[in-house]
Amino acid sequence: MQIVVLAALAVVAAAAPDYSSREVVPILKDERQQDEYGRYSVDVATGNGIVLAQSGSPEGPEGSVIKAGQYSYTAPDGTPVVVKFVADEGGYQPQSDLLPVAPAFPHPIPEFVLEQIAKAAEEDRNRSPEDRYN
Repeated sequence: MQIVVLAALAVVAAAAPDYSSREVVPILKDERQQDEYGRYSVDVATGNGIVLAQSGSPEGPEGSVIKAGQYSYTAPDGTPVVVKFVADEGGYQPQSDLLPVAPAFPHPIPEFVLEQIAKAAEEDRNRSPEDRYN
């Protein structure tokens, strides 16, 4: 039994993260504000070039928070990354020149996709109304 306990302790010790080699990144700016109505803003900047500016308010449906902002950083390959975003009843909506863009529509739809759509429609038609939404 002692061997099992010692082995378990050795596994836990080996899995512990090594923080001695990690670079400490200073926080250059950390400004946060919130009012009694739930509106807030956050401005953060770090020594390695990460910047976040965000604000929000509970003005969405049923008091949900609508937020907007921007963050930026430098990718490992040296590319500057800037992402602007809005998060509201439409979901998270990022905008950046680096995000992939879907091809312009209409574009050719592969035959296997059309076959899958037709198969799913046929399966839906063959379901009873009770099973359709279960």
